[in-house]
Amino acid sequence: MTKETLRQHYKTLRASLDTEAVADQSIAIANQVLQLPIWEYTNYHIFLPIENKVEVDTSYLLSVLQGKDKSVILSKSNFDTHTMQHILLQENTPITVSKFGIPEPQQGIKVLVPSIDVVFVPLLAFDKKGHRIGYGKGFYDRFLKQCATEARFVGLSFFEAENKIPSASHDIALDYCVTPKNTYTF
Repeated sequence: MTKETLRQHYKTLRASLDTEAVADQSIAIANQVLQLPIWEYTNYHIFLPIENKVEVDTSYLLSVLQGKDKSVILSKSNFDTHTMQHILLQENTPITVSKFGIPEPQQGIKVLVPSIDVVFVPLLAFDKKGHRIGYGKGFYDRFLKQCATEARFVGLSFFEAENKIPSASHDIALDYCVTPKNTYTF
């Protein structure tokens, strides 16, 4: 299957999930993440879910990170340059939903990408080698390329791995991907 065919397939699968299924599966994913060997780090980048895209609800994972007293970093997307700015989440960080439906910090302390230790990566599909398919704009590929070589990339998915998805040399592979039932290590 092509990337675009896979994108459409997984968008349809996600759209079939009701609110209760999203909540239950998101909690299961957060519980699976607790088993990963990533908890010795300090700086964790997390995405906030785009509601109309039926993404993994990362609020449960956010609670885990805050409970473990980790520094949480959110991004703000620039659709003109297809880049992201990274901002430390604090109690007073204002979050608003952008015109693209993305919950984002409006201002705050900027974080340099090389200082980010773990990145939780949104995706539509992934394969057994850690390749992933996102929405196709390349925001995360550009961001992950800037991370330190020792940074860990963790995909979060409602669905299990495909055998193989198309990948290109500029695609950045994941270190782990977590689903409600399984954890994949690459």
